[in-house]
Amino acid sequence: MAYPMGSHRRVLVLYTELAPYVLACLDAWVKLADVRIDVVRWPVNAEAPFVLGDHPGITLHDRRSMDDAALLGLAQQCKPDVVLASGWIDKAYLKVCRAMLAKGVPTCMTFDTAWRGTPKQWLSALLGRFWIPRTYSHAWTTGDEQAKYAARLGFLPSRTRIGFYAADVGPFIAAFPRSREMRAAKYPHRFVHVARYIPTKGQQVLCDAFADLCDRGLAGDWELHLVGIGECYEQVRNSPSGKHPRIVHRGFVQARDMPAVLADHGVSVLPSLYEPWGVVVQEHACMGLPLLLSDAVGAREFFLEAENGSQHSAGDKSDLQRSLLNMIAKSDTQLLQCGDHSAELGARYTPTDWARIGTEFLLST
Repeated sequence: MAYPMGSHRRVLVLYTELAPYVLACLDAWVKLADVRIDVVRWPVNAEAPFVLGDHPGITLHDRRSMDDAALLGLAQQCKPDVVLASGWIDKAYLKVCRAMLAKGVPTCMTFDTAWRGTPKQWLSALLGRFWIPRTYSHAWTTGDEQAKYAARLGFLPSRTRIGFYAADVGPFIAAFPRSREMRAAKYPHRFVHVARYIPTKGQQVLCDAFADLCDRGLAGDWELHLVGIGECYEQVRNSPSGKHPRIVHRGFVQARDMPAVLADHGVSVLPSLYEPWGVVVQEHACMGLPLLLSDAVGAREFFLEAENGSQHSAGDKSDLQRSLLNMIAKSDTQLLQCGDHSAELGARYTPTDWARIGTEFLLST
């Protein structure tokens, strides 16, 4: 649904660290529903220094420049028709949501944490029954496992939606036909891993696993390329396996340059030890890459099937090697077929689809 020009609805988004894919979704919402969006966000992470650019219809506000009173003042000035806020990590965001909900404004909690049934989550679910009803009216989660958590927190299914993360699929879908032609001519035997170098992403176990396969003569002519920076970059790069001649550390790549980088690779690997979702999975699927994911990666729910890859146990070097060997053993034709299925799965959910769900929240006013 699109609103007539001149009837701008106002949306207030209280976010953590913005990335280009988030802004792509917000851009789609501006175009679809003719909304005007104010985004309060934390500073860009130094380990992912994305260039955000200009976005008509969207005004960015720096969270660091606002105390609680200033943040509430902004909300009152905006007079939003709906508020989206990142979970419960920022207490000032919660205060704004309570104030807006008291005025009858729908407030939506967004989160990507899956229900795992830990004691901490059971406690959060118990306590949430007391504070959530006066803070949030709706929940928007990334997938079904996260929606289970929302239910434990007291959200009704009728007020819960899934699909909070959507990749900026356009550039990847556009690049796929040409990259597929290149792969069909000569398939690149290169695994690619894209993530910040932090302990939970699993770069060390990935390097250890792949280097060991190479040293045992089991990796064929395959290479491993890692893209990103972070606190563990030097540690992993300078480790015995990280220095292997068939492992390349490419550093940080801006989002606009990622399709060209991925076109030179053949299989995506995300061996995370903890990964609530992983938007990179959809990006790589749209580029037609077969996927190797750990069972800790939430996005496998939408984008991984038997026809386009496999999963392994998080942190298990031997099981990761099994997945790597499975791909190494495939013919180039089989790899292309896996990639075609990835591309189909990746293109099923777009920023425009995301914006339609956002518009549903607007219609609840």
